Amino acid sequence: MSRTVVVKLKELLIKKGLTLRKLSRLSNVRHAALSELANQKRLNVHFHHLASIADALDIDDMDQIITFEKIED
Repeated sequence: MSRTVVVKLKELLIKKGLTLRKLSRLSNVRHAALSELANQKRLNVHFHHLASIADALDIDDMDQIITFEKIED
């Protein structure tokens, strides 16, 4: 059994009532990068992007942004 990283950005945006564009402006992270994260298309994540997103969304626990899910082999 292996694991994959899941970015929970879509759920957070709905919960906070924000769009990707608004989050992009608040966090100074490119809209394209946020879209790739939200759609699980991005293979790498910069720590400063995660910190900027957390600041913009007023999040202290990284588990609210990213988590691991088990994958059945």
